[in-house]
Amino acid sequence: MQGYPDAEVFETRKADLRNPVILAGFVGAGLVGPVAINHIVTKLGMEEVAVLRSRHLPPSTVFMRGRLRHPFRFYANREGTICAIICEITLKVDGVYDLVNSILDWAEQKGSREIAILDGVASKGHDGRAYCAAEEDLVRTMDEKGISMIPQGFITGIPGGILSECLTRRIRGLTLLAKASSDEPDPAAAATLVGALNRFYDMDIDTEGLAEEERIHEEFGELSQKYAEHRAVAGGMYM
Repeated sequence: MQGYPDAEVFETRKADLRNPVILAGFVGAGLVGPVAINHIVTKLGMEEVAVLRSRHLPPSTVFMRGRLRHPFRFYANREGTICAIICEITLKVDGVYDLVNSILDWAEQKGSREIAILDGVASKGHDGRAYCAAEEDLVRTMDEKGISMIPQGFITGIPGGILSECLTRRIRGLTLLAKASSDEPDPAAAATLVGALNRFYDMDIDTEGLAEEERIHEEFGELSQKYAEHRAVAGGMYM
């Protein structure tokens, strides 16, 4: 393996994927995406199947309880029907298009027809509600499930890039959002989005572990600080 590619999904384990729904979480307000995805991975017993290698990623790795792990990981459940993507580093705008194309090329190769991004919107506090942005037919379905449509706004960074590119591909993109703290991990907002996923996809993912705020702050506190520094110089999500 020579050098770093522009972007490449490198498979670490062979997995039989069956047109999976893909759930994704990137660093944002309250770290809602990474916290929610990490919880889903644990509750569904998902296993790592790939990592994203790219010269556009900062030269770093992460570790938890002394164990090293790649900062941009792909998981799958045993049935191959659900995949999860979690990114635990902040990303610059440079190279985002390469990252987006690599992710969506891989998703289409695996037969996926839908990717859902979980994210937070910086706010003074969480209001207990989940919001959505998607194509018209999905918005109607979500409204029936008690997930409110966002009247207007814009999404930047890799979430915005993925959702924009989905509009030109044969894969539907949607985002589930919750108002969240911009200063610290917000497990309540993450729990709200897991509950919204349960309603929309008829899942039954327990949210009890998300009440362990002390553990979540211990695991994600440093990343939350880095997000706050990154947000001071980069855009985010607005609604």
